Amino acid sequence: MWTARSVSTAQIQLLELKEGRLCSSILSKNQQFWTGILNCFTLRAPYDRAKCQVSKVNENQSVIDTAVAISAEGTKRTSGNSPSGEYDGKQHTLEGKMKHVNLSFASCGFLGIYHLGAAAALYRHGKKLLKVVKDFAGASAGSLAATVLLAVPENIEKCQRFTYEFAEEVRKLDFGAVTPGYDFMKRLREGIESILPSNAHEIAENRLYVSVTNVRNGKNYLFSNFASREDLIKKWVDGGITNGLPILPFGRTITISPFSGRLDICPQDKGRVDLYVKFAKQDIMLSLANLVRLNQAMFPPNQEKMESLYQNGFDDAVHFLLKENWFE
Repeated sequence: MWTARSVSTAQIQLLELKEGRLCSSILSKNQQFWTGILNCFTLRAPYDRAKCQVSKVNENQSVIDTAVAISAEGTKRTSGNSPSGEYDGKQHTLEGKMKHVNLSFASCGFLGIYHLGAAAALYRHGKKLLKVVKDFAGASAGSLAATVLLAVPENIEKCQRFTYEFAEEVRKLDFGAVTPGYDFMKRLREGIESILPSNAHEIAENRLYVSVTNVRNGKNYLFSNFASREDLIKKWVDGGITNGLPILPFGRTITISPFSGRLDICPQDKGRVDLYVKFAKQDIMLSLANLVRLNQAMFPPNQEKMESLYQNGFDDAVHFLLKENWFE
């Protein structure tokens, strides 16, 4: 799963607790890096060795500094909380993979129907995986899928029907979601409120991380504390302009996106050229199919295509579960 890639700088995301909120920031390193997922965030490791400092927020909301060292020969993680003090990255057993697993759903507009298909597959055939998932993360539409899977997975089909109805309503408008006089956000909130229980914010507390971008300064934040269900919904609406795929800095993050790219669960385009672009922190493939998907994210396709996207999400998630020996 590792691919070599030369870059001028490496960006590592840190989570810091500031004024009761979990905030993200970026560190840089000037070296050649491998591209891969380690300790639940994307690290770019040099061919010899690199060291970085990350901050991990524990259950008491205090910050624990954790030193991370990686190399091409193997991976070792040193932590003050670890009994042995190190973790052998060569171990690829099911037990090792299950120690700390997270799920992250990418921002994708109306392509969120793909997420619902993936969520349905995880709920139906991935219970072995869901039992060990520690945290959920998402941005915009991805946050909705993450919350439904975490809080009320039995309502996935209800959310699917709402998405179909909402998309049909938007398709009938002259200018789609931006048609003058149409309150897109109000309609979205009404639909979400009909799906989530009143205590959804309590269920999501410290287990769901929502990516929010401050449009004034462009800074990105990850929120895991919500005052109410309405506050949780507002965080989704704020969305993830700068960070469309939150990667948590501890454990392994399983990434889900309707765009083909370097992700765990995503479409696998055939006959593709191995070129990638970073879009809202997603490494997506530079392809015609992805350009079509980008348009569909903003302007919902017809009902038949929406149903196909749902099925694609389901099938891609099943493929991942089979490959990782999590299917049941």
